[in-house]
Amino acid sequence: MAALPTMADATPLWLGLVLTPGLGHRGAHHLVERFSTAEAIYAASLTELEACHLPAAVAQFIHSGRAAEAGAEEAERAQAQGVQVITLGDRSFPELLREIYDPPLALYVRGSVEAVGRFGVALVGTRHPSVYGRIMTERLARELAQWGLTIFSGLARGVDGIGQKACLEAGGCTVAVLGTGVDLIYPSENRKLAESILGSGGALVSEFTLGTAPAAQNFPIRNRIISGLSVGVLVVEGGEYSGSRITARMALEQDREVFAVPGMATQKQAWLPNALIKQGAKLTTEAADVIEGMPSAVRARLTAPSPAPTTASTADNMAKGPKAKVLALLPADDALHVDEIVNLLDNSLSAPEVLTLLFDLELEGRIRQLPGKKYLRVS
Repeated sequence: MAALPTMADATPLWLGLVLTPGLGHRGAHHLVERFSTAEAIYAASLTELEACHLPAAVAQFIHSGRAAEAGAEEAERAQAQGVQVITLGDRSFPELLREIYDPPLALYVRGSVEAVGRFGVALVGTRHPSVYGRIMTERLARELAQWGLTIFSGLARGVDGIGQKACLEAGGCTVAVLGTGVDLIYPSENRKLAESILGSGGALVSEFTLGTAPAAQNFPIRNRIISGLSVGVLVVEGGEYSGSRITARMALEQDREVFAVPGMATQKQAWLPNALIKQGAKLTTEAADVIEGMPSAVRARLTAPSPAPTTASTADNMAKGPKAKVLALLPADDALHVDEIVNLLDNSLSAPEVLTLLFDLELEGRIRQLPGKKYLRVS
C-alpha cells in the first residue's frame, strides 16, 4: 500500500471514498459501518477490503492509495476556492444530518459552517407558484426568520428562491442546498441571490464534488439533505409529481415534522399540501403554527419577535398607506372585483400587489372574499 498523504486531518481520506469509481454511496457507508473511521478503511489489507464484497478494482483503488491521492487533490482544489469540507468524521458535521439513514460522507460549504448546523425549517414548493403561493411563501419566510430560525431550501426557481430572498429581507439566515457543486450556481438567474446569502452570513452547501453540473438525478438526491438539516419541512405549493413531494416523504422517513399550507382544491399546485394535510401534516397559515409543532427543546431556544413600536408617524403612514386606500374603496353592502379595485386606484398598484393587500386585510378580518375574486368590507 502506498503511503497516505500527509494531511492535518482525515478530510482527503473521506473525499477519496467519495471519488472512488464504482464504490458508490452505499458501498462507502458499508465500509464506514465495518471499519468505523476513514483511517481504518485505508489501513485495512486488500483481503479485508475484498471481504466487504467490493469489486477487486474498487478494493485495489483504495488499498493502493490512489483514492487518498484523489481526495488530497480535491481537498486542495476546495481550499484554493475558499470552500470548506466537513466530513462525517468531523465534530462540526451537523448533528441532525448525522442522524438520517444515509448522511453524505462529506459536505462542501461556501460561507458559514456554523449556519449549516443551526436549528431551522426547510421551505420548499413548486417552481411555478400562484400569487397566493408567493404571498404565503414571503409571509412565512419573514415570520420564521424573525423567530430566529434558519431557512433551508434549494435555491430553485419559485418557492425556494422567493422564500430565501424574503428571509434575507427580514434579516434572517438561510442555507441553500445545491444539486451541483458549490462552485456552480443553478439556476443562473439566482446567482445574485446566492451572493446575498453568502454576504448575510448564510451558506451554500452540497455533497457533490466540485464542478458537478446540474443533472436531473442530483436534485432528488439533495432533497434528503434539505430535510435532514431541518427540524421540520414546510410545503407551500406543489403538484402531484412535484420534487417537494420527495422532500416531504424523506422528512417523514427521517422523523421530521411536516407542515403544509392549504390551498384551493381546484388548483393543481394545491394538490401536494392538501394531500399532506390529509395524511397528518400540520395545517399552516402562519409561523406560529410551525413553532407550535416543534419539539419543546427547540422552542425553548427561539426568541419571539418583538412587535415594532407604533409611533404617531407610523400610525399616520398606516392610515394613508395603500392598504388603507384599498380598504376605503370597498363598500360594506356590495362586492368589488379585483380589476375594479385596480381601476379605482388609477392603476397605481398592479393586480398582484392589490391581491397581496386584500389577502392581508382578509387575514385581519377586515374584509371578506366572495366567489369570483370579489371582496367587500366587513361592517
